[in-house]
Amino acid sequence: MKTAYRLSILAAAAASIAAGVLATTSAQTPDERMYRPPEATIYRDAAYRGPAVFIGEAKPNLGLAWPVNSVRVASGRWELCEKTRFRGTCRTVERDTPMLNNVLRGLTIQSIRPVGSGGGWDPAPPANDQVARGNFAEFHTQPAQGNRRVLACQSGSATANCAAQAADNYCRSIGWNGSAREHMETVSNRVYLADVLCVRSGY
Repeated sequence: MKTAYRLSILAAAAASIAAGVLATTSAQTPDERMYRPPEATIYRDAAYRGPAVFIGEAKPNLGLAWPVNSVRVASGRWELCEKTRFRGTCRTVERDTPMLNNVLRGLTIQSIRPVGSGGGWDPAPPANDQVARGNFAEFHTQPAQGNRRVLACQSGSATANCAAQAADNYCRSIGWNGSAREHMETVSNRVYLADVLCVRSGY
């Protein structure tokens, strides 16, 4: 009986998903169109000269033997710190800087990371969640909280069990009993929840 009930829920959800997803626009939101992964290049010498290192993600230990004196910022805001793991004297840059004078001039930068508008590390891309809601289930293509995608696992490696727990927690946070199905999607080396089916009961 429980199996039949579950199958009826999934069948109803699948029909709702097919109709809902086809009905939603495939166009990206303005935030999605404007989003670019954070990218920067650091240089040993001023005016973008000398040895250079491209940076596309947080680097808690750069292992540089030379000082950083200029930075090109293709996108995002970056925090540069004199010690590993983002410690010591730090400075935030958000545009091309031909000479890192004042605080960090001549210092060996040992860690660098992208930061959000509020100053905290914010590597998650904006979500473009497509939602299809039925009587007994609700389908989310890119589960989000505060317009940011939900990680499949908050700490450690992203495993199926961890993703299932994260999906259950997400579904409960929006008023459902849990998740009947979820997947994982890797974006810029981070693993997010995708295609989550939240259900009321019987999952």
